[in-house]
Amino acid sequence: MDNTQEQEVNVHTFACTNCGADLKYKPGTKHLKCDYCGTHNNIPQLDYKIQELDYHDYLHTQSKKEEVAVENFVDCGNCGATSSLEQDVTSALCPYCSTPLVIENVHTEHIIQPKSVLPFKLDKNEAKEKFKEWINGLWFAPNDLKKAVLNFDHFKGVYIPYWTFDTDTYTVYSGQRGEYYYETESYEETEDGETVTKTREVKKTKWHSVSGHVNYFFDDILTVATKSLTEDLIHELEPWDLENLVPFDKSYLSGFITEKYQVELEEGFETAKNLTNDKISDLVKSDIGGDEQRVTSVSTIYSDITFKHILLPVFVSAYRFKGKLYQFLINGRTGEVQGERPYSLIKILFTIILILFIIGLIYYLTNSQ
Repeated sequence: MDNTQEQEVNVHTFACTNCGADLKYKPGTKHLKCDYCGTHNNIPQLDYKIQELDYHDYLHTQSKKEEVAVENFVDCGNCGATSSLEQDVTSALCPYCSTPLVIENVHTEHIIQPKSVLPFKLDKNEAKEKFKEWINGLWFAPNDLKKAVLNFDHFKGVYIPYWTFDTDTYTVYSGQRGEYYYETESYEETEDGETVTKTREVKKTKWHSVSGHVNYFFDDILTVATKSLTEDLIHELEPWDLENLVPFDKSYLSGFITEKYQVELEEGFETAKNLTNDKISDLVKSDIGGDEQRVTSVSTIYSDITFKHILLPVFVSAYRFKGKLYQFLINGRTGEVQGERPYSLIKILFTIILILFIIGLIYYLTNSQ
């Protein structure tokens, strides 16, 4: 294995208080354990509420100095991801597509300081076991897939950037309320060669024009702030136990990669507004009442908007199988695995042939009796 594959990308390091060695965060704990002398270096547990920032105030001031962090990043020329990079790193691979990173392109950026972090709960070995279980459970996977993916050279723990938004909503709507009623209807039917007249109850709907408004407070609308991962995969890692978020401390990042957000704050809020649509629609229909509802217009005002930038833990790996790149993700808290996978055409065809054979055999045995 060459130097490029061996190098971990890591931005934050801390020295042991006893021997001075570099420390890494041990998932599932509240300390940094020294691998050399065994000393537990506790992470200070801050006793304060995680702060929300005022959305409009931040946009108008374009950054309060205390809310901005300065970090070193390097861009991937292949997938566009921007990842943290330690100053003395000489070679590294992109965690999302395994492309070698051009270390000479390391640059400093001003970013919105994360307000909280959900620390890794699984360590790398536990995550690998989860992935092996996932691979073993795949249907129609090529026989040599397991051998291809068990090389974990590119297996990385990455803190993925997210936005969360809180907002009050005031929605004005117009539409129609449908109420069922029944009418008796006559119809003819032939019985024993004679035409017989019968009646039946027919359901109909009477529509009434309505208008009104609904209010709702949305708490922690979660929007992913990376474009480096397949959208379907990253959403399938949910739900996240956001109630266990802790105030941001760089100690939790030690030994892991941190990605810079690619989705800016305003774009993130537009996504958040889209995520409110289903809930608002349900509220409007409930307010209209009746048996059926037609909504003709909806206008929503968002107010008292606050946000925070948070980091969530994901194990990421990109692996090649027969020349094609596949990506998989593991929730660093729950072990939920989502990934792209190849299929064995031979296994699929064999299964189809076997099913057809069994159906044919059953048909033959049934008709030969």
